[in-house]
Amino acid sequence: MIQNVSDVAQYLADERKAGELIERLRWSDGIKCPYCSHSKIYETKGPNLVRKQWKCGGCRKKFSVTTRSIFEGSHIKLGYWIYAIYKMCVSKKGVSAHQLHRELGITYKSAWFMCHRIRYAMTQPPLKDKLSGVVEVDETYIGPKKVRGKTGRGAGKKAIVVALIERDGRARTFKVPDVKARTLKALIGPNVAETAHIMTDSWRAYSGLAKRYAGHGVVNHSREYVRGIIHTNFAESYFSLLKRGLFGTFHHVSEKHLPRYLREFEHRWNMRHATDGERTVAAIRGAEGKRRGRSRLPGRRRGLQRKGCWLWERRPWSLWRPGRPAW
Repeated sequence: MIQNVSDVAQYLADERKAGELIERLRWSDGIKCPYCSHSKIYETKGPNLVRKQWKCGGCRKKFSVTTRSIFEGSHIKLGYWIYAIYKMCVSKKGVSAHQLHRELGITYKSAWFMCHRIRYAMTQPPLKDKLSGVVEVDETYIGPKKVRGKTGRGAGKKAIVVALIERDGRARTFKVPDVKARTLKALIGPNVAETAHIMTDSWRAYSGLAKRYAGHGVVNHSREYVRGIIHTNFAESYFSLLKRGLFGTFHHVSEKHLPRYLREFEHRWNMRHATDGERTVAAIRGAEGKRRGRSRLPGRRRGLQRKGCWLWERRPWSLWRPGRPAW
């Protein structure tokens, strides 16, 4: 299937092979209609078809392998999509849209949008069961290191990320508005089983967890980092990968788009024991049923330009029209 970059190269050169790969991964049990899940399907023929198309015998709608997926409506070759997914899955600290823009010969705007669609495909469904065993809980601040002489948490406006990580298991990360006890405990409750043993640092907001869970180990980082099995080193390791990716690869990430980047790092962490090919296949399979347009990306800002007493949209160019009056 996909083991290394030499396997990906064949899909870059042959668009039909790329379509057949996604077809096998998406419909391993047989082709079904993405609109009504009907299994009575007819393949349509035509001289100008770019890729295979089918017609449903139930709802009578036509569809292709890209319908109702992150690939729908995209004019970028499927081979390019497979290459971008592979690069994002094998790069430990991520790959920038500028690098894909240079390697694939597409515009930066298209590469940026591809990356966000792929991160959307990497988004995992809600946990069927809660995190259990030994679960580490820790928080970190993401932002500038020094602003106007101030360092640490007081240096500018920082985004706060909380990580819940099983020892040798799954991870869940969340962007939170603050690190108050009410916020953290409301986050831990729905995601961690009551039979779990929780490990945290000595931040006072974590006090009282021992009453609800099987155990609560606390390590005071001002004096020690490990005391037997009591430590938060798995969470610290996750945060080190996250920050090296955000600062070293992406350089700057908008706080509005940060949750999407967290899903990307979660995908690689949760499948860290799998091969590069298995991570890539899992991301391609996750593309089904996730259709997202440009205007629906979380936090996408429309560039607005004042013209007289009206607001005019800057992009897309074909949709210039008077907007609502300024507030």
